[in-house]
Amino acid sequence: MPRRPNWLLLALTFIVAAGGVTSGQANADPNALWTIVHDQCVPDQEASSDPAPCSLVDLDAGESRGYAVLKDLVGATQFLVIPTDQISGIESPILLEPDAPDFFAAAWRASSFVDARAGADIPRDWMSLAINSAVARTQNQMHIHVDCVRADVRETLSQHITDVGSDWAPFPEPLRGHHYLAMAVEGENLDAANPVQLLAERVSGAREDMRRETLVVVGAYLRDGQPGFILLSDHADPATGNLGAGEELQDHTTCPPPRGEWAK
Repeated sequence: MPRRPNWLLLALTFIVAAGGVTSGQANADPNALWTIVHDQCVPDQEASSDPAPCSLVDLDAGESRGYAVLKDLVGATQFLVIPTDQISGIESPILLEPDAPDFFAAAWRASSFVDARAGADIPRDWMSLAINSAVARTQNQMHIHVDCVRADVRETLSQHITDVGSDWAPFPEPLRGHHYLAMAVEGENLDAANPVQLLAERVSGAREDMRRETLVVVGAYLRDGQPGFILLSDHADPATGNLGAGEELQDHTTCPPPRGEWAK
């Protein structure tokens, strides 16, 4: 089986109520996300059905399996999907339990918030989800970045869509200078495919060192034209300057892309 970014400094600034967390505080406090969700969003949802400062709190399956959607002030359209249970990140064994909640499926549903902020229904092959490795992140609470994929990354994925199979294999070209593994999954949504578990179960050595893994999911139209997803994974190697920040494949600056680019 296959084995395995230049680090993007995560300036975490959030929409919060007066007296909340500023960007400087968020960078200094690795528990800022957990504090916002646990101390503000969840209690507000339970008390008044108003999840502010979050955009959504979903507790339908209970707090241990729920999630919040929070607007990040980095970029006009970027959102974060954050478990309402205390989960450190991609390395958490909770995510590998047989009945584990699939937060990537929730993050894909949350892409509707990106559409709303963009004022347009962004085509699926311009939408992406990313979780950084433990080496690259600044927060102790799991969070999935939801935003557009970079135009150059989308173009490269499109050019090689027929080269991506149903199991992990090296992607033919580097993406943002890093060598990713890729696999395709079919479906309009991710309800039948758990990307974290597909990574842990099918990439040799990944389960034993999940904290170094980064995972990106990009919406796609597969080789038969049917809707699906391209999953991309990389393994952090700090000795080479690769900290495993899959968020590097996202575009927090020009989302949505110009409409003239959509059909290309």
